[in-house]
Amino acid sequence: MYKILQGTSPGFETLVEFLKVWPDLSPDWLLLGNGPMTRGEATDAPNRSLALQQVVRGDKVVVVTVDDKGIENTVLVPIPAQAGYSLAHNEAVYMQQFGTYKIPGFERGEFRAFEVAGDSMAPTINHRDVVVATRVEELRLLEPGEVYVVVTPESVMLKRIKNRLRANDQEVMLYSDNPHRLPFGMETRDVQELWRVRGYVSSYIPSAPDITVERLWEVIEQLGFDRGEVRRHLIENAPSDAPQ
Repeated sequence: MYKILQGTSPGFETLVEFLKVWPDLSPDWLLLGNGPMTRGEATDAPNRSLALQQVVRGDKVVVVTVDDKGIENTVLVPIPAQAGYSLAHNEAVYMQQFGTYKIPGFERGEFRAFEVAGDSMAPTINHRDVVVATRVEELRLLEPGEVYVVVTPESVMLKRIKNRLRANDQEVMLYSDNPHRLPFGMETRDVQELWRVRGYVSSYIPSAPDITVERLWEVIEQLGFDRGEVRRHLIENAPSDAPQ
C-alpha cells in the first residue's frame, strides 16, 4: 500500500485484494477508469431504457420518447426551454434534453406537459402550473371551448379556442380567461403544433370563496342564468382599454 501511495502502479494480486476487501468496488472503474466507482451507483448518463422514435401523426412525422416496453412517455417542457421548443420541437437531439414522466391517469397515449408562463389563463390556470395535453393532429378536429397549448414559430401560448375551425379558415381567435387580456386573431398557417389540455398539476391552493361573491352567483343562478355563460359574457365585453 505504501508503494501505491508513492505512485507505484499496483499489481494484479493487489487489485484482486482490493476487490475482495471492498466487494462493492466496480472492477470497470478500478481497472479501466470507466463508469461509477461502486456497483449500482447512479450515473449522469441518459436512461438507456428510454428511446426516441419517429412516428406519423396526421400528415406529419414527429419525435416521441418511449420506455423499454414501447410505451410513450410524457415529456415536460419547462418555461426556460419554450423559446427553443418553438423552433426545434421536432428534432431528436433537442428533445433528448427534456425529462420524461409517467403521470397517473395519463399513462396511455401521447402526452406532453408544459410549464405555464404568465397569467393570461388566470384564475383558471396560474403561472408555474403544469398542463398535461394531447396532440391535435388537425385544426379542424379541435373541440370548441377547450384550453389549448398553441405552438408557433415564435412562442408557446396557453389559450382558449371557442370556435370550431373549417378546412378553409385562415384565422383562429385565441382567448384568455384573464378578463384583462383581450382576444386576438392568428393565421392558422402559423400554428405549428396544437395540444389540447386534459389536466394540470398545480401548487396553488385557492383561498376560501368570498361569501358575498358566492351569494351573488346564487342569485344569478336563481334568475335562470348559467354561471359559465355569465362569466364568458363579462370577459368578452371587457373594456377596450383594459390592460393586456
